[in-house]
Amino acid sequence: MKEILQDHSLSELQILMEEWGERKFRAAQIFRGLMQGKRVSELSELSKTLRAKLCERFEDEPVKIRETFVSSDGTEKYLFELADGNIVEGVLMRYKYGCTQCVSTQVGCRMNCAFCASGLNGLVRDLTGGEILSQVLAVNARRGGTLEKRAVTNVVLMGSGEPLDNYANTVKFLRNVTAEGGICISARNISLSTCGLVPKMYELAEENLPVNLTVSLHSPLDEERKKIMPVANAYKIEDILKACAYYFEKTGRRYIFEYSLIDGENADKRHAELLAELLKGRPCHVNLIRLNEVKEKRLSSVSEKEAYRFLGILEKSGLSATLRRQIGADIGGACGQLRAKRLREVQDDQSDTKELQ
Repeated sequence: MKEILQDHSLSELQILMEEWGERKFRAAQIFRGLMQGKRVSELSELSKTLRAKLCERFEDEPVKIRETFVSSDGTEKYLFELADGNIVEGVLMRYKYGCTQCVSTQVGCRMNCAFCASGLNGLVRDLTGGEILSQVLAVNARRGGTLEKRAVTNVVLMGSGEPLDNYANTVKFLRNVTAEGGICISARNISLSTCGLVPKMYELAEENLPVNLTVSLHSPLDEERKKIMPVANAYKIEDILKACAYYFEKTGRRYIFEYSLIDGENADKRHAELLAELLKGRPCHVNLIRLNEVKEKRLSSVSEKEAYRFLGILEKSGLSATLRRQIGADIGGACGQLRAKRLREVQDDQSDTKELQ
């Protein structure tokens, strides 16, 4: 696979152009064109010679939309194909304040959380910062967005993969997606979701990138959390809370805990009361989620009534909490579901071919 030109910042492109003996303003033309979602070969302001030279070294289209699925509620799910043939997925969700795109940071995932489809086939590889960014650029262009009036207004790093397990590339993406002169999405309109990689949470607090930090908690008890999330064997809830407090101290940004309600596991009155006691007085918000059921995981969601009962206990205790509305359920809206489905179809096709042979 060739290099990814979208990995480069404007200053890095300027250095490249100088090394190639080109005028410095060419870097700005390249940067702006890429941020508009153009292929390298479509950068018409450049000479044919320069475009050919760029295409020789860099991928012409590192990420392309292979399939689009539209939910009855207006949510759009995209299957992205990478230049090496791997696939990842993303979701565009419509809200009153704008459109939020969920992006993937890895092909697959090695965290193996009990409720998530992303890790069904393990981690294949990390995405580069430019591949993460290109997901946003492709959807913004597909939806008719420009740099002046974006179709994508908010970004959440909650797709396939653990962002902080791909730390350097994730930070590169954050710097480039927020950069002046590009698509320039404010850090305050970006949320990064982690399963709780504590050392990397401290590192992120030092990056001067005040994104919204979202931590997958899913239980107020360490021993129960270990059954749901293997990462809990390395980092206790107490460690996570200390890292969140440090993040708040450095950025001034309230942190968010995601809590998927799993029937028979973490969603009864006792868990709600323990969660309320654990988080009471902290500058945080709890985002309750009715589980998006994954066939291979054999876990079930609670009813809407049970979810609101859990929410009521948190609110009565004084916690800031909401129940996320379910969107995109009819198109496999949860992380990794679409990719997993496509991989199963490929495996079935290969099995059929072998049987015919």
